[in-house]
Order: sequence, then structure tokens, then C-alpha cells
Amino acid sequence: MISDEAGQYLVNIAKKTILHYLETGEKLELPDDYPEELDEKLGVFVTLNENNDLRGCIGYAEPIEPAIVATIEVAIAAAFNDPRFPKVTEDEFEKLDFEVTVLTKPEIIYVAHPDQYIDEIEIGRDGLIVQKGYSRGLLLPQVAVENALDEENFLEHTCMKAGISADSWMDESCDVYKFQGQIFK
Repeated sequence: MISDEAGQYLVNIAKKTILHYLETGEKLELPDDYPEELDEKLGVFVTLNENNDLRGCIGYAEPIEPAIVATIEVAIAAAFNDPRFPKVTEDEFEKLDFEVTVLTKPEIIYVAHPDQYIDEIEIGRDGLIVQKGYSRGLLLPQVAVENALDEENFLEHTCMKAGISADSWMDESCDVYKFQGQIFK
């Protein structure tokens, strides 16, 4: 994936991006000095926490933009466009903890029967995407660990994130994908 140095650079860019947006209302210009490896198209999520509580989390599951560009875009989205939370304010900026997760490309999990998904998922390593029709939910790898979820509960919570019933992963019309993530704080 990417080096620790590049990952820390992304965390700093996420912070600078949000602060710049708070001060000017404008998107941060692409810096000149970023590590060249961040030109690679990668899935990226920016997570904001305040007092260990989720405060915003938005990202790209698919590698559609260079990592540096994706980080700037999703940092703004996590701070100001996550529909679950009000916009981040200048007063709370200093209280935020910043996390950037860089993702591998999601891979569909092929199984003969849906109950075999449980054997194909490793808690702490894999994140999940569940898709049924137009409904799609994603949970990052750290969500299972932070919430002490086993494989079945992780599948159920990913279904609920998609807005479908918790047992939808057992439906053969449902697709389950896994991916891995590098977490930088």
C-alpha cells in the first residue's frame, strides 16, 4: 500500500484541508510537496472523532482518484457533508482526532452458500461492503474491532448500514465484498 510517511502526510493534509475550509470556505489547493506515491488511485476514508465518539466519516471505497486528491475531497465531506452530523465548527476543530484509512480495491467474496461468508472474513483485517440492488453499505475494518463484532454481527451491521435487513447477507441476490485498510492517525 503506502509508506507510513505518506500516511502521516495524508492525516496532516486532512487537518489542513478542514482548517482551510473553516477559515476560507474554499477547498485546499493541491500542495506541491506531497509524496509521489500519493498519485496512485486508492480508496480513502477520513474519519473524525471527538472525545472518542464518531463525528464524521466519508470516503471513496473505490480507487477513483489519486490518494492525495481523494483525501482532500473526503476530508471536506467528512467535516461538512456527513448527513449524520452537523457541520464541524471552528470551536470544535482543536478537539477532533483525525484518522485516514487507505483501502485496497474491494474484491467480491465468492461462496457456494452464503453461510460460508463467515469463513472468508478476518476480523481486524477485512472491511466489508454489502450490496443488494441499489442498496450498498460499507464498514471499515476497524469498526468490527472497536465494537467487538464477530463475523456474523459484522455482516449484519454492514447490511443495516446499507439500509437493508440484517440478515440480507444470507440472500443469494446480495453481494459481499471485502477489502483491507491501512489506518493512519
